Amino acid sequence: MDEYNLKEYLEETQIIDYSNKNIKDLAYDLSKNCDCDEKIAKNVFLYVRDNIKHVGDYKLNINTCKASDVLNIKAGWCYSKSHLVAALLRANNIPTALSYQRLSCSEYTKDSYCLHGLNEIYLKNYGWYKVDARGNKKGVNAQFNPPNEQLAFEFSEENEYNLKERFINPHKKIVDFLNKKFDSYENMMKNLPDYDKSV
Repeated sequence: MDEYNLKEYLEETQIIDYSNKNIKDLAYDLSKNCDCDEKIAKNVFLYVRDNIKHVGDYKLNINTCKASDVLNIKAGWCYSKSHLVAALLRANNIPTALSYQRLSCSEYTKDSYCLHGLNEIYLKNYGWYKVDARGNKKGVNAQFNPPNEQLAFEFSEENEYNLKERFINPHKKIVDFLNKKFDSYENMMKNLPDYDKSV
């Protein structure tokens, strides 16, 4: 991939706000004593996976969107956690995209589908590499072990798939969901954003 295209994935945006002091400080701490992009990426992945609570797992009445808010509150949906991963890596000059899958959400609401947020990181030795920092739990064991991708979920239904695009900015459906004021965790669950490529 040419250098110009990679630079797009280093952009700071309103949501991937890596000029925020707390993000800059953490990005620096996670890169200390690292001699390659791969080590920094692993540190960032592990930090977000293990230290930021997943709203769905903890049944929290919290909806964060901006990377700095995710870090400050220490909680967010998978989408929000991917925003923080992108901010911390872009702050370290590592190209990072937002990526999405369409998955069955029957775990939360029967016979439903929703988007799931993760990241793709451009590593010098491997090219684009997918990571999923949503947080591990029983039945979910996402790891960082390039070139092998070990994500949180495997597709088990024909209506599940990867969205092909690598996003510089979060998908509009994700932003709309995360910026909406819900009165409860239960209402968030009923309104998780979906995507249908046939429409």
